Amino acid sequence: MKTRSQTGPKPLNTVRLPPVASPRTKPRPEPRKKGTVGDPRRPKKPPTAFFYFMEDFRDKFKAENPSVKSMQDIGRACGEKWNKMAFEEKVKYYDLATERRAEFEKAMAQYNKKKISGELSEESDYE
Repeated sequence: MKTRSQTGPKPLNTVRLPPVASPRTKPRPEPRKKGTVGDPRRPKKPPTAFFYFMEDFRDKFKAENPSVKSMQDIGRACGEKWNKMAFEEKVKYYDLATERRAEFEKAMAQYNKKKISGELSEESDYE
């Protein structure tokens, strides 16, 4: 005969409770439905200073290293160069990005004004 200490513990009857939202966790946003697109007339955001640098660097790098075809290698070299550059060298790219950003903000202000006034209707011809 087995004693109580020789037998395993009996499983407890547990009740599953519904999950409780924790104040620390953010609710997950609903995923966008595929096929839904924003307004095609809305101005696009301009690239950052790094992307303007990348345009220039890519051409120079390809000319100096014609054997390198991988975008991964080109991107890695570009990132390393950008990180090693002094701020004074980056200024021209920051200035260009700032100019384009100002143009974008003007275009967005015009777009929002038209949208609010109703010039841009929901039923449009772009479908």
